[in-house]
Amino acid sequence: MRAHDRIRREDVGLNLSDVNGNRRRLGFTGAALVALLAALLLALGGGEPPRADAQGVARVQPQKKSPKGKKLRSVIAISNNWDGTIDFADAKSFKVLKRINAIPDYRERMSELMLDPVSLAFFLAVRVLIGEGHDQFVDDAFLHPNGRTIYVSRPSFADVVAIDLRTEQIKWRFEVAGVRADHMAISDDGSEVIVSASTGNVGQVIDTKTGQLLREFESGDSPHETNYSKDGKLLYHASIGRVYLPTDEAQLDTTKGQAFFQIVDAETMEIIKRVNFKEKLAEVGYPNMSRAVRPMALSPNERWLYVQLSFFHGFVEYDLKNDKVTRVIHLPVADHIKHLPKTEYLLDSAHHGIALDPKGKRFCVAGTMSDYAAIVSRRKPENYKILPVGPKPYWSTNSADGKHCYVSVSGADRVAVISYRKRKEVASIPVGDHPQRVRTGVIVNKFLRD
Repeated sequence: MRAHDRIRREDVGLNLSDVNGNRRRLGFTGAALVALLAALLLALGGGEPPRADAQGVARVQPQKKSPKGKKLRSVIAISNNWDGTIDFADAKSFKVLKRINAIPDYRERMSELMLDPVSLAFFLAVRVLIGEGHDQFVDDAFLHPNGRTIYVSRPSFADVVAIDLRTEQIKWRFEVAGVRADHMAISDDGSEVIVSASTGNVGQVIDTKTGQLLREFESGDSPHETNYSKDGKLLYHASIGRVYLPTDEAQLDTTKGQAFFQIVDAETMEIIKRVNFKEKLAEVGYPNMSRAVRPMALSPNERWLYVQLSFFHGFVEYDLKNDKVTRVIHLPVADHIKHLPKTEYLLDSAHHGIALDPKGKRFCVAGTMSDYAAIVSRRKPENYKILPVGPKPYWSTNSADGKHCYVSVSGADRVAVISYRKRKEVASIPVGDHPQRVRTGVIVNKFLRD
């Protein structure tokens, strides 16, 4: 048990089992947060920074120069949210090459929080209401195409930082609107990153050279995932609403706030299209489904959108040209959660993670509450293969070559490597505490050597 966990349990008296099992029923109001703050202000004291060691990390083997003349290595970047670390695994061998600390400024940030009661209250709220009793130090991380910098969104610190991969120190820090940072996206040329400011209700575009805000676009409540179109001219964006509230039944859905899918002009920030999935599903005979769009995938021609929705075990196909739902794909529900109240779902997620292979033939789906990954035929979705991967699979990403998908199994601290062709797990990557987002990219090879 880490030092900062001992502080929470023994000195503060915060029952983490209650938080994990029934976190949204805690009903935190502003007054309750102030009361919690009063109890924690002296006891928390900053704690000890999470460990960022690299035990069990494989040694890096020399690599020949890439065709462009640069010594770059293709890697998988895995964000360990509760650890505050990022693991880099080789894209061919799947061996972990290096682990870096994504919160080298931990003590500085905690010192600031100790002097700002309001910010500390929100920091604790993220821990209790969203982090299952843990601080959220790394949600998402993208590598620059030159392999020299990684950009990291840090929910609990409400910021995005650029980390120099040579020195492993922070180059710049951007404080997001509101009090929590979430998913990100990066432009093809690496000149911009976009962060979802999940309580600021905006997506913010950041200059990767300077860390300065370039522009921003309006979102719904709790902006979530953003993807660039292939030509970089559009943004596909979704919001999920206030998933930390306990009002999970259909008739109370409006209390979750505004949640929708939208298409945004990447340059002007104009909202070109906005879709309310609750309304669109009701039109085709599926009333009382959630409007909250979780992870998404797009067909290769970007006409067809595939979205996961809160509480739904499966995904929805949407025709972007004709603006209508065309298919609702149901996937199995594990026996142990068939009668589980909605308030017990993990931040309203039934499934959280979907990828479509580059040829547009098969999906790789993370069945979060049912503890499986599924390979699903796009043409015949009833032709699926269920792969038990362990507790809380939380994200799905294609490999750079499109042959595999990577599923973060956050409850088992590993990433499952699944072959699309073989429809089975072919490797397992042991990583840090609570892996979430998994991204692909390159790193200058010499930076991987200790």
